[in-house]
This record gives sequence, structure tokens and C-alpha cells, in this order.
Amino acid sequence: MCSALHRSRQPPNRIAPGKNTRRANAPRGPRPPLALPALARAAKLGKRAGRVGFDWPDAGGVRDKIDEELREVAEAAPAQRAEELGDLLFAVANWARHLRVDAEEALRLANAKFERRFRAMEALASARSLTLKDLDAAAWDALWNEVKKAEKPG
Repeated sequence: MCSALHRSRQPPNRIAPGKNTRRANAPRGPRPPLALPALARAAKLGKRAGRVGFDWPDAGGVRDKIDEELREVAEAAPAQRAEELGDLLFAVANWARHLRVDAEEALRLANAKFERRFRAMEALASARSLTLKDLDAAAWDALWNEVKKAEKPG
């Protein structure tokens, strides 16, 4: 994760001789609760690390990290896929943070949109006496796009 991160341009913490430097440089504030939803906790962990300068300089840096993580997921051995996918999701949550988007809320909205569209797709197929499981990918795409088009105003 460190490869694309940059220290902020803030001056380093000044520590009096004999003080515990590890503690002085640690992120301040309470740790995000483990009970938080994973995307929300990832964003909070990123924000907390950013307080000591361990963060990407801008949303573009996080986007580059997402590209890197996508490649790593694609190249991962089956036993490593969950870890690599977790790294990708962590990066996406932090991209949302940089874009000032609540990742949890964005995913909730996307889930609701998918559910609404899928139900409409099922209804459309049923009205045409079609069974979704008997259709091929091209037919699914055609139904899906028809539902999306019907949702757009105008």
C-alpha cells in the first residue's frame, strides 16, 4: 500500500528528546470500532492514517492504486484472491473518502438500484413469457438496458 502514498506537506511532529517517538507519531483519536460496516471502517482507518500524513495526495493517487489492485486481483492465485480483493475494496473506500462520498451510502444506493432494476427485468421477462435462467447474456443485456432506459426521464 505504501508505494503510492505520500507524506503530507505538513511539518513533522517535533518530539522532545527522550519522548516516545512511536506514540507521538501515532494517529490521534480513538480507533474505528470493529463493529462498523467494513467500508465505513476502511474510510475511517484511511482518514486516521491521513492525520499523520500517511495518505494519497489526492483522489487521482487513489485511483492509480485501484488500477494496481485490480491487476493484482486478476493475477492472484486462488488462495490470495480474498486478500487482494480486500485491498481493492479498501482502496475504493478511500477513493470515496477523497471524493467526499460516503462509501456505505453509495453501496446501499447501488444495491437498491440493482434490486429495483432486476425486479423490473424479471417483470419484463415474465410479461413476455420469458424465463431469465433460459436466456443468454445478450438477452439479459437487452432486458437490462431496456429497464435502464425506461428509468431515465425524457
